[in-house]
Amino acid sequence: MFEAGKLVRDLQIMRDEGYLSDALLRYAVRTIGSSDKRFSWTGVYLLNAEANELWLHNYVGSPTEHAKIPVGSGVCGRAVAEKANLNIPDVSKESDYLACAPDVQSEMVVLIRAGEDIFGQIDIDSEDPKAFTEDDELLVQSVADKLAEQLMAERR
Repeated sequence: MFEAGKLVRDLQIMRDEGYLSDALLRYAVRTIGSSDKRFSWTGVYLLNAEANELWLHNYVGSPTEHAKIPVGSGVCGRAVAEKANLNIPDVSKESDYLACAPDVQSEMVVLIRAGEDIFGQIDIDSEDPKAFTEDDELLVQSVADKLAEQLMAERR
């Protein structure tokens, strides 16, 4: 697993040097995605509130047909609708699961948010069942919180 403290510091340095959210999001996805062999796909979806959809910003892993996901649809859309992170140990038990790849067994979605404002999410798939722990969620949440700071600053 990636070292969350180092990644958060790197993101802050990038912010201080004037990098915008696009660069921070890409760096975070690449760092998280390459940090653990459990992670078969890592991406960021940003919320388009007007369209009530999540739009795929960037990812590492196999291509996906899910470039846009309606809020409320699938695990990603449900996380936004419920305003909660989701850790799904067995995606085959999800009635509305949107498969990005046939071998995915588990998924974790961590919201990028500031208070009630949801900007998007970090989505991680694994080909291992029950791949994600509460500690994994906390580490990814620390990165999501740093990304939310930048996205909030750019909206002002």
